[in-house]
Amino acid sequence: QVQLVESGGGLVQAGGSLRLSCAASGRILIINTMAWYRQTPGKQRELVAAVRSTSYTSYADSVKGRFTVSRDNAKNTVYLQMNNLKPEDTAVYYCNADITSAGGLYNEYWGQGTQVTVST
Repeated sequence: QVQLVESGGGLVQAGGSLRLSCAASGRILIINTMAWYRQTPGKQRELVAAVRSTSYTSYADSVKGRFTVSRDNAKNTVYLQMNNLKPEDTAVYYCNADITSAGGLYNEYWGQGTQVTVST
């Protein structure tokens, strides 16, 4: 089974930075889009940033200019560099990837989530 393993979450003061990492493992043939979502209690999960297989990126308006998403295809890893963090960024961040596995099985996978807390 394909798994996504996240790291890099934690507690940071407003204005600080964090870098999230998400590594995909398993019998992976193709990784299409890799993305980061976030969710706060009582709210729906929202797309934060995404990077396609072509390396084109997209961002939620709330994080443009502050967050940068990138991927390392050799490592099957996606990163989210978060700068100038704000308390509003506090959420559980989830890694997401559209993956075709060896054998031709396609699916959307989710990481376990990592907590990002931005204090005042």
